[in-house]
Amino acid sequence: MTDAFVPDTRRWDDLAGPSLVAATSERSIAVVPIGAIEHHGPHLPLRTDALVAEAVATAAVERAAAAGIDAWLLPTITYAKSDEHHWAPGTLWIEGTTLLDQLIELGRSIAMTPVKTLAFVNGHGGNVMLLGWANRELRRRYGLRSFSMPAGAGAAGDGLQGRPDELGQGIHAGFGETSVVMHLAPHLVAPDLPPRNVPERIAGMTHIGFNRKPVMFGWTSDDFGPTGVIGDPTGANAAHGKVLFEQGVAFVSEALAEIDRFEFA
Repeated sequence: MTDAFVPDTRRWDDLAGPSLVAATSERSIAVVPIGAIEHHGPHLPLRTDALVAEAVATAAVERAAAAGIDAWLLPTITYAKSDEHHWAPGTLWIEGTTLLDQLIELGRSIAMTPVKTLAFVNGHGGNVMLLGWANRELRRRYGLRSFSMPAGAGAAGDGLQGRPDELGQGIHAGFGETSVVMHLAPHLVAPDLPPRNVPERIAGMTHIGFNRKPVMFGWTSDDFGPTGVIGDPTGANAAHGKVLFEQGVAFVSEALAEIDRFEFA
């Protein structure tokens, strides 16, 4: 029997099954971008979250591999828990339990290979809690080392150096996200940007709110107005988007390096 042919690629799905077994080991890291197909205002594509997650993960895997880390890029998960945008035509969402089952079954398949480490790179806030749940299930059921991290492109505008002040509440289709898509896929961004839509009453609260405030609340994006924007996309630009994208790639590649050397004890 001849040795398995292993092409020069870091894409899991570019390999044949025997090639995958030959190329990977327990030290390999399966990197799974996960995003969503959901309303992002009148100016951004429905695949914004998937676009950003995949672009960041792809660049980070290449950088990690160049540094000697055995990272592999898996296909992007695009259908996700996006029911906060259920009201908006074009959103394609699945139930949280359906997504959780998909993540667990994906891990079950990976566990049948030599690979024992899985890292999700997430571009959609609605997936965060489910990914935390999945991490523990994948550890308990299949013994995988499972991690999840943001793609790193959602920083709210802080009012400095020409950036709008989104009062810490710029979480969806605002300055940061719009800027990143302008960098990655400018042809997909509408020329007319919607107006600022920052929930200022919530921003003034100490405990309730977005972006790490400790008291969470149930919401759908139309609670904040008819555009689905939560933030301030005005003034968004590709130059700032490039900065945010490169920060995301640096963060994820650094995280992969830590995952590579992670031990429980």
